[in-house]
Parts: sequence; C-alpha cells; structure tokens
Amino acid sequence: MRNTVPIILITGLIIGSLGLAGCQTEQGHRALVGGGIGAAGGAAVGAISGGSPLTGALLGGAAGAAIGAITTEDDHHRHYHRY
Repeated sequence: MRNTVPIILITGLIIGSLGLAGCQTEQGHRALVGGGIGAAGGAAVGAISGGSPLTGALLGGAAGAAIGAITTEDDHHRHYHRY
C-alpha cells in the first residue's frame, strides 16, 4: 500500500496536466504528452522492479519530454507545398 500512494499521486498529476496540452505549440504538446507517457512508464517500471516509483517517474518523464520535443516535425515546409 505504501508504494501505491506515489503512483496514484503521479498519475493524477499527469492526467491533470494533460488538459493543458491543447494550449501549447506542437513541440510543447509533444513534450508534455511524451513526459506524461514517460512518467507513467517510469513509475510502473520502478514499482515492478522494486525500485522507487517516484524516481522512475521523474527519470521517465524527463526522457519522454525530451524525446517528444526533439522529434517534433518542422511544419514550415508543409504550408508552402499545398498549392
């Protein structure tokens, strides 16, 4: 029971913060969603492996946000090729 409290708290924060994703740019949106997915995955791996779910969530969230921001496509070229 002691290990489930951080997971529930982190999951609640992730779900709450995803509501802000629509107000972002494409890069910000992808970073936020990637961070949420990474945090959830990191917390799960941390809990399953016997480590700290909070540490796993922090590391997974940081990695997911970085990957989400880096992999954003450049939309500037698409606008000119539609004609």
